[in-house]
Amino acid sequence: MSEVGKPHDRVDGRLKVTGGAVYAVETPVANVAHAVIVTSGAARGTIQEVDVRAAKAAPGVLAVLTHENAAKLPDANKKGGPIDKTLQLLQDAAILYPDQPIAVVVADTLERAQHAADLVRASFDTKGVALTLDSSGGETYAPKKAGPRGETDSTRGDVAAGMAAAKFKVEQTYTTPVENHNPMELHGTIAAWQGNDHLTVYDATQGIFGVRQRLATIFGLAKENVRVIDKFVGGGFGCKGSAWSHVPLAAMAAKAVNRPVKLVVTRPQMFSLVGHRPVTSQLVRLGCDDKGKLTAIEHKTTSETCRFDEFVEPCGMQTRHLYSCPNVATTHRVVKLDISTPTFTRAPGEATGTYALESAMDELAYAANIDPLELRLRNYAETDEQEKKPFSSKELRKAYQQGAATFGWARRKMAPRSMRDGTLLVGWGLATATYPTHVSPSSALAKVKADGTIQVLAGTQDIGTGTYTIMTQIAADELGVPFDAVKFDLGDTAYPETPVSGGSMTAASTGSAVKLACAKLRTLLDALRKANPGVTDLADLVRKSGQPELVAEHKTELSKDHDKYSMHAHGAVFAEVKVDEELGIIRVSRVVAAYAAGKILNAKTARSQLIGGVVWSLGMALEEETVRDPRTGRVITRDLADYHVPVHADVPDIEIITVEENDPYVNELGAKGIGEIGNTGASAAFANAVFHATGKRVRDLPIRLDKLLPEGRA
Repeated sequence: MSEVGKPHDRVDGRLKVTGGAVYAVETPVANVAHAVIVTSGAARGTIQEVDVRAAKAAPGVLAVLTHENAAKLPDANKKGGPIDKTLQLLQDAAILYPDQPIAVVVADTLERAQHAADLVRASFDTKGVALTLDSSGGETYAPKKAGPRGETDSTRGDVAAGMAAAKFKVEQTYTTPVENHNPMELHGTIAAWQGNDHLTVYDATQGIFGVRQRLATIFGLAKENVRVIDKFVGGGFGCKGSAWSHVPLAAMAAKAVNRPVKLVVTRPQMFSLVGHRPVTSQLVRLGCDDKGKLTAIEHKTTSETCRFDEFVEPCGMQTRHLYSCPNVATTHRVVKLDISTPTFTRAPGEATGTYALESAMDELAYAANIDPLELRLRNYAETDEQEKKPFSSKELRKAYQQGAATFGWARRKMAPRSMRDGTLLVGWGLATATYPTHVSPSSALAKVKADGTIQVLAGTQDIGTGTYTIMTQIAADELGVPFDAVKFDLGDTAYPETPVSGGSMTAASTGSAVKLACAKLRTLLDALRKANPGVTDLADLVRKSGQPELVAEHKTELSKDHDKYSMHAHGAVFAEVKVDEELGIIRVSRVVAAYAAGKILNAKTARSQLIGGVVWSLGMALEEETVRDPRTGRVITRDLADYHVPVHADVPDIEIITVEENDPYVNELGAKGIGEIGNTGASAAFANAVFHATGKRVRDLPIRLDKLLPEGRA
């Protein structure tokens, strides 16, 4: 019986719940010193002076690095790929954003390093700052690409003509705030030099090979001389996708004191040093005829970036393919502001973009007096009309049908404020979810050791998604052995190279490499069995081979099918909210979410991932917002007391339906990835439910109670 698809418990689960899992900065390293980053109190300008005299004189202090004494790194910002960021490594006196690193204090204990860091004093020559999309000092422009994977603008047909022909129209602007990732595991690094040209780093990262390459470039090392290790990641969500300033700063500090150094970014520093989801303002125009058939879609996105780097939130990507419409245009513009660099946040672009598009579709449904689900079905896209390609597979219609039947959508009354539970207003909303299927070249190694044990290796990461477990399932199936017979390991650049764990592509990319490496190993074993009739013990087969162990490795390449098909996962989210209109309090009381995402590799870990995405969307819709001081640009909501995220009391039972979907084209496994799609569409479903309950359309997230209370009550 196939192991793939079974709801196996996580192989690392017991280690995690008993404290046995060793995260990056928990790695026991002898003689480790501790480093603390000191950040700028100014938002923009130049450092006049950094007074480190008191800090250097404090007990246990080993070094204080500033721009005046830090090693000069000519290649500090030579980027190796599109996700690399411009770093601040104490190379000059320029201040580019609030809370930028201006010093690193190293001491023999963490407490002494923290104390000394508090003694550092700095003065600045400051300049005015632009902090919002409409600031007079901001600079708006069209980027060359909308993120690493899309064209900036797109058009098909004639939107103006389509809008002119429309019987019903919607034109609204939807805004989303800054949001921060806040994984439970803080960013942190332990750096240890072996001589001047070998570096070992234990780093909390979603991409160990990207960190290796960046460090090799910065310090002028051969990449083979840099080893990055990370066996467990306590959440990433995109912020751990690339190396931030603290990683090379830890290595700089280690070299300065000639001993290993541990540097952990504090929770308040997480709001400025490791990226965020940027502010977006999205203008959506929709038109349809008297039957509800779309005649035009226009989606214009403006998002923030920093002055010294570029990040584009690609909100219009799903709008190009999600619905059948002859006239569609999307644009992306960014505004340079005096902020830290934004970055990928779970389902970047699609999470924010589906909020706007799916809210607008709900508004159009009311304008045309058509049930919101029926409107989507009338505009179902059988092909990708922008790319002019067939979908590799698409079972969204079944997701609509199964989700609606389970939720009981047919009992919904169309009119807002028409459903009640006692004194509470009840609202039902829905939205479409979608996320593209990403696959990158990857590699894996499978071997039978001399003692007959099976080991499979890939240098990937497990960011909490269950990678240890699903790779074990894939390997066991391909080798024809029980699940418990395989030992899979990851998280080390000494293992075969793999891509970053982001974009929902780890299972599709590295899983395919594991499958094919194990297929090669099974071929070797079958040949040995044929040559040695009656020998079944794996250790005996290794001895018969005359080799110390049997090894097979495979490196994947992108399939030619990726040029022939449009590859996306799809889903439908149905949500119920209950609103106390006297107090403005919103409670999410029920969610049914149905997803068609190709082959599900583990039913239990898949459910966990999809629920996590829906919960994140609940936070996006109702709670999350990073607030900046308009005078200084510094983040005010700098901890988990002030930055609100959903807790147990906020989250109802969430029913997940996985729709059967067979896709022979996406990859060797037929898996589309599920880490991101749960964070798409759902925020709009919650917003649409709030409108249905209250009759009030809130277009700027989050939907706080003050936005629902009658005027004068907030």
